[in-house]
Amino acid sequence: MSYPDPKYVDGKGEISAEFRPADTRANLESRNGSRTHYLATTASTGGEFGLYRMDMAPKAGGPKTHFHKSISESFFIIEGTVRLYNGDSWIDATAGDFLYVPQGGLHAFRNDSDAPASMLLLFAPGAPREEYFEKVAEVATEWSPEQQAEFFIKHDTYWTD
Repeated sequence: MSYPDPKYVDGKGEISAEFRPADTRANLESRNGSRTHYLATTASTGGEFGLYRMDMAPKAGGPKTHFHKSISESFFIIEGTVRLYNGDSWIDATAGDFLYVPQGGLHAFRNDSDAPASMLLLFAPGAPREEYFEKVAEVATEWSPEQQAEFFIKHDTYWTD
């Protein structure tokens, strides 16, 4: 395997880094107290990846088993205990644990504990997940089955149960 073709070809470098302080307010706050931080979006990375921090409230639950056809998803646990499904079994993941799920890989996650949990989600290549995060609760409770199906296909999410 080799490095990809260069996207930047000027030999001098440039000032283009983006810093996000740890105390930056979450981009999305759910009714249950969970928060999602958009650390690096598809737009800000030119489609290379999307990186999000999810701070999950106690007993927040999570999505059922699903897969993606065009993006991989990786999970890195920062604190607390997050139950991760690797397509075969559930794992109680704690700080420092990591799970990589390639395209087509069955997976799920949830916080069933009485304590908050925090993790990083990495999607590669990047995908516009912000609309998904912002509307998924509404979709599940207020949209018709046809609208739900269209939304999930648009966001490369295929449920198995």
